[in-house]
Amino acid sequence: GKRKRLNSSVIYDSDESEDSDILVRKVFVKRHCIMDDDESYEEQQPDKTCPTENVPTTRKQKVLAKLKELVRQSAARRSCSSVNCEDSNSEKEIEEEPLCDLPLTPSEGSETDSDSMKDFIVEEEEDDDDDDGDDNSEHKKSENQPHQKQLNTSNSELLAHYIPQLCRCDHYVHFKRIVKAFLINAIDDTFLRSLYDGTRRKKYAQDMLLSLHYLDDRFIQPRLENLICRSRWKDRYKERVDCYPNVRIILKNSENMCCQACELKRYCRFNVLLSGKLYNSKTLEVDDFMSDDKQVLKVGTVCANRTRVYHNLKHFKYKLYVDCSSIAKLDGVEDEPVKDSVERLFSHLEESGWIQKRYNDLEDYMDDADSFQDEK
Repeated sequence: GKRKRLNSSVIYDSDESEDSDILVRKVFVKRHCIMDDDESYEEQQPDKTCPTENVPTTRKQKVLAKLKELVRQSAARRSCSSVNCEDSNSEKEIEEEPLCDLPLTPSEGSETDSDSMKDFIVEEEEDDDDDDGDDNSEHKKSENQPHQKQLNTSNSELLAHYIPQLCRCDHYVHFKRIVKAFLINAIDDTFLRSLYDGTRRKKYAQDMLLSLHYLDDRFIQPRLENLICRSRWKDRYKERVDCYPNVRIILKNSENMCCQACELKRYCRFNVLLSGKLYNSKTLEVDDFMSDDKQVLKVGTVCANRTRVYHNLKHFKYKLYVDCSSIAKLDGVEDEPVKDSVERLFSHLEESGWIQKRYNDLEDYMDDADSFQDEK
């Protein structure tokens, strides 16, 4: 039917006239739609007898219609991935008709809601036997744990193979490798040189080279740099302490003078006596040039203590090699193979506690360097 819309109009009193003195109230009529067909108008009017029955069903119908539309779209996507697009379009046309004509009741609405929501929940794939699902999941977890451990160990082994510096072992293990390398070089004086130039490629030799680098780069050198950067030593004094492997610090009478280490005005009461031959820091080969040269320097108390701590760390490796060489010479066995001699000497030093004692000395020197205070 046709709908007629009335504009807002003003209704005047029927008795209105020009000569009347009575005030007339204007009445504004609200806009509303007038249906020509009374039946269609009555259909729009909600039934006053049961107002609570139709409203929930209409809302639920809308929700279910939207859910069915989403289900249809998701089914269409799955069908497009498995078959051609033409087949999927034909399936859509077939599915649309029965879905629209389904009766919707409150009792059936809950079932369709649960069924439609299943399409939007992604579940893990299960085995064919549903009864054994829990057992299988627990079994899989137990199987994955050792597999994960195996992956972690294999990764660490690969890193250690390609980047040997990442291989971690106990500090005492590094120290024992160094002692064994020094014993070999004491018998065969070309071992350390061939080790550093890359001639020896066997695993035991590479492990010894790694331990030597570990001693220099991790134990000694960082602490030496820390002692120098926190001091006021002059470069000339530092070079002298680096060159001479032997030092004696002797207490003398106090003198008010410039310290020969930092060149500051101090009460200097210590004489630092430096002596010994210059040597190569890697191969430990000795240079006989000016072998009897000595240096005597007057320093203050703080510089004397710093000299003692710095010198102990700087020349520890060389003194350890000198002691190993002396032990190898005292053994006096010349016809025995090098490997057998080294193993026998090393076992004797380890059983007697000599290696452990020298390692404890290194730890004491490092602790002294770490705890040394700044100059005042």
